[in-house]
Amino acid sequence: MSREDYLNASMIDGLSSLATARRGPAMGSSLSVADILKALSNFQECVRYLNTRRSGGALLRLKNEADVQDALFLILRPWLEDLLFENPNDKVANRYSIADFLVPSLSLVIEAKYIRNKDHGRSISKELHDDIESYRRHPKCSTIVFFLYDPNAEIPDSGPLRDSIEETRVYSGKPLTCRLIVKP
Repeated sequence: MSREDYLNASMIDGLSSLATARRGPAMGSSLSVADILKALSNFQECVRYLNTRRSGGALLRLKNEADVQDALFLILRPWLEDLLFENPNDKVANRYSIADFLVPSLSLVIEAKYIRNKDHGRSISKELHDDIESYRRHPKCSTIVFFLYDPNAEIPDSGPLRDSIEETRVYSGKPLTCRLIVKP
């Protein structure tokens, strides 16, 4: 076994041990939304690692929203046993919506977006606000995390977008917290 293979195997064993220790009796029960936000903030480093390895193994090409969802699933699934992919919501205003990810144990919905072009970058605020309107009635959603992958910097100014999204809202006495992560 080469030194590189040994280091890779050691790293995988270490991550496996960490995951096992972190899971405890009920995997995901000790995690918080802050932990998920921290994991998501490392998204670009995970993608960069896969795409620049010396081994020439699998590359992670992110060309659309489905690719971003797949990458997020790979990052989050080891930690969240109850991570549900593409969970349908009830019909709201004659429309059905599908949450990209639902984590019932945390009452968390994660919505992934791939910013395709400048027009999409300019209109993403409306899309996020429409999503908020859809999820505010969801019985297992008290927090929405919007994960925006913007590889070509098409969002004109993420500061005002963050200000309009990141706040706690109250609907019929039920709080709904929204968080925003924008990654290049």
